[in-house]
Amino acid sequence: MQQGDQEENKNLAEEKNETTNEAQEVASSEQVSEKGEDSPSKDEVTPQAEVTEEKEVEPVVEVTSEASENKEGDEPKEKKLETEDDLHSEDEDEDEEDHEEELPDYSEYSREQLVEAIEELAQQTTFKRTDRVLAEIVPLFEEMEQGMRTEALEKYTADGGEEDSFEFRHDELFNRFDASHRLIRDRKHSFYKEKEEAKTRNLAKKEELLSQLRELVDGEEATTSIKPIKDIQEAWKQIGPVPPQHNKTLWANYNALLDRFFNNRHILFELKELDRKKNLEAKKELCEKAEALDKLDNIKDAVIQLNELHEEYKHVGPVPKEVQEELWQRFKTASDNIYRKRKDYLEDLKGELKENLVKKEALVQELLPFTDFKSDRINAWNAKTKEILAIQKKWDAIGGVPREKAKEINKGFWGSFKQFFAHKNEFFKTLEGQRKENLEKKVKLAEEAEELSKSEEWDKTSEQLKKLQRQWKEIGPVPEKKRNEIYERFKAACDAFFNNRRSHQNKAEAGYVNNQKAKEAIINTISDKAKEGGGSEAELMELVEQFNSIGFVPRNAIKTIESQFSEALEAYAGSLNLEENETESLVIRAEMTGLQSGPGGNRRLNKKEGALRRQISELEDNIALWRNNLTFFANSKTADKLKGEFDQKIDKAVEEVKELKKQLRILRSL
Repeated sequence: MQQGDQEENKNLAEEKNETTNEAQEVASSEQVSEKGEDSPSKDEVTPQAEVTEEKEVEPVVEVTSEASENKEGDEPKEKKLETEDDLHSEDEDEDEEDHEEELPDYSEYSREQLVEAIEELAQQTTFKRTDRVLAEIVPLFEEMEQGMRTEALEKYTADGGEEDSFEFRHDELFNRFDASHRLIRDRKHSFYKEKEEAKTRNLAKKEELLSQLRELVDGEEATTSIKPIKDIQEAWKQIGPVPPQHNKTLWANYNALLDRFFNNRHILFELKELDRKKNLEAKKELCEKAEALDKLDNIKDAVIQLNELHEEYKHVGPVPKEVQEELWQRFKTASDNIYRKRKDYLEDLKGELKENLVKKEALVQELLPFTDFKSDRINAWNAKTKEILAIQKKWDAIGGVPREKAKEINKGFWGSFKQFFAHKNEFFKTLEGQRKENLEKKVKLAEEAEELSKSEEWDKTSEQLKKLQRQWKEIGPVPEKKRNEIYERFKAACDAFFNNRRSHQNKAEAGYVNNQKAKEAIINTISDKAKEGGGSEAELMELVEQFNSIGFVPRNAIKTIESQFSEALEAYAGSLNLEENETESLVIRAEMTGLQSGPGGNRRLNKKEGALRRQISELEDNIALWRNNLTFFANSKTADKLKGEFDQKIDKAVEEVKELKKQLRILRSL
């Protein structure tokens, strides 16, 4: 070989050692993706890939997602680096870690300051910080906006306005805030969309490089030039991140193909040692930079810079075998020191966040009863509103909580908070509508009462007014400013009628005494004729008609007169020498005739008929029940005795039913 070709072959040999243990471990799972049309290549994709005795494998580095962006709710984890190859297993698309700077206390900001803050935020491109700031200021601004709306609504309704016609107009600050908020959302969406599209493009580029590398590896010519490999390596390094699910596979096949390339062509290894010495100097410099990070006070900045050093370290080629492990342990120790300090920092922060979580959980529990609060009094709602706003101030004074609990605890608190005010708004809206409806109903009742107040149908109108009064009580409250006015109107109409009736009754009371005397005289006549005998049914009915034609008697004499009248009727009917059933029929007809005559006669007959039907129905139900119960008695002396008692009750009830049905037939014949 010529001198130049020998040097190129040595450079190629330098690169062979980039094959990693981890690449061989996953190669078997990538056979399909690597083989294309051909059978799996042993050197490329199997764990038993042949490696020349000159092949050097540096320790595998296992790197967790410390340098990648933590998902919301995931607690940051410490990276665990065991071998250098683990660096190749990392997601090349590790986003800048969520190093959270201390945010201002936005709860003290005015609306103008919040608008300025979001406008400044709209000019930034660090979306991780943007999301954190938005999570703080948006709820505060919305709360202020809701407070302004509620205040405006209360003032509007207090001035006599109707809630349904209330229209809240946002001011210029709200429009500026909303415009900036929309701008941030649009820019963020475009940013991440472009980022994902770039990853897909990068994946295609790296797969194309793998195809080129595979052609070099599978080529039949014993190419000794290392330049194509160097070009592919440089191009590979310049390509950005790919979708994370493809990253490990790409690296595994990339390193496996490089390993095959160097092994298959028996590259000279002298130049490789020179290249390793260069790599040694580069990695020593990286170790020094990693060790210097321990002096930084800001642990977040230290972790960011360390992640950048990791990226550089894994792209530097192999070093001499005798210092390989020592150098790696030096770099690993420097990394571990940074992660240990970060872990201590996070532990302290975690304790503070847990204390805040306990305080906020207590406030969430304190707020729960407010979600079920109900009242029909405005004062009660206002008192509860003051209480819940006091709880909100306590909440705002407490700091942050663990990220994995933040969404849940905020949802619990603000859910209850909003639910209370939703119920309050619903109450006032419903209250206003109900009170208007109630006012309309009471106005109608007042109009009806005013119309009835002029009536002289004392009994009928009295019942109608009492019914209106019951309806009045069932109707709920009316608008406060109309309450006394409508009540006095209704009361005046009722009082007018009852005062007129009372005056009329006082005048009529004197005539009731004379009516009592007249009815007593007829009762005496009926009784005397019963004793004398020789009377007739026609004579009796004539006396009954005279009795019924007389007006009312004093209230305290009604029962006495009715009792005496019934006794006289029975005595007279008994003196006529009629059959027993005819005598009973005559008495019943006479009594029913009394019910039918006079004011409200038909109403009294209907009432009597209803009472008879209810008595008949109840007795028939009892008879059916008693007869059914008789079927459950066993044969015994005690049972026979009980059966006898039930038989007597049934017989008696049957007779009563017959009597009542007889009365019902007579009543319906009238």
